[in-house]
Amino acid sequence: MIEAPLPVVCLLGPTASGKTAAALELARQLPIEIVSVDSALVYREMDIGTAKPDAAERAQVPHHLIDIIDPADTYSAGQFHDDARRLIGEIRARGRVPLLVGGTMLYYRALSQGLNDMPSADTEVRAALDAQAADLGWPALHARLAEVDPVTAARLAPNDSQRIQRALEVWMLSGQALSAFHAKTRQPAAETAYRFIPVALEPSDRAVLHARIARRFDQMIAAGLVDEVARLHARGDLHPGLPSIRCVGYRQIWAYLDGEIDLPGARDKGVFATRQLCKRQLTWLRGMPERTVIDCCDADATAQTVHAIRALLGF
Repeated sequence: MIEAPLPVVCLLGPTASGKTAAALELARQLPIEIVSVDSALVYREMDIGTAKPDAAERAQVPHHLIDIIDPADTYSAGQFHDDARRLIGEIRARGRVPLLVGGTMLYYRALSQGLNDMPSADTEVRAALDAQAADLGWPALHARLAEVDPVTAARLAPNDSQRIQRALEVWMLSGQALSAFHAKTRQPAAETAYRFIPVALEPSDRAVLHARIARRFDQMIAAGLVDEVARLHARGDLHPGLPSIRCVGYRQIWAYLDGEIDLPGARDKGVFATRQLCKRQLTWLRGMPERTVIDCCDADATAQTVHAIRALLGF
């Protein structure tokens, strides 16, 4: 007899939507462990700009996939897929409940829909693309991408350097479009051990979320974001081409430290980039018709989220 897949709830949402507050409240009620679904929280030495859970929050409930790599290194969706599935099994073996929390939708896709055989990162190809972008600009590389992979280019902004680079890298290494790899995602039999259930915090009024984003970015600067980025800048082995330094907030403050922009300009660009990230996250979410939606603008959004997750888990 084939066993039914085990349910695993994933609390997803754009930045500043209240995921952390809801997860911590749930931890006060159920024996959960949190698995981070966030491509920025994996980096050590990057705490303020990533809104990383603080020591008190992490003491309240076990957190996983936080502070696991150095900012000079990279961490892929494939690595997340393998690590998250391993952790889900380990948490269940301890008699506890795994709760996946975050906003990196590519990670969620890899976990819920399986992996494909697209090529891994290649430092030489990326260096060549970075050099071309320095000469021509990322909009020119975006136009090139539109010629070889119009489907991917259509969903990317002309200055989305990280994703444009990855899409061109995949095409250069394989001769196939990134969108073609996504279309033929494989789902091995072993992948069906879990049934991933998305619960999404989404705004009924995007202006409310935009105000939260601006307020939180200002709070990050007040809390020492510039000093945090300055310490990374002073290391000497990091540069804006790395995924860690491309993180929203970090790349804008890095540009300020390089003298390319003043601090008020870096702040404004950081807020704008965070809003753009939020827009992309919501686009991903709205492509999941199976999700349970909670309005993050409601005053009782945390209570609603906890109630929905408890019901889905049968508590």
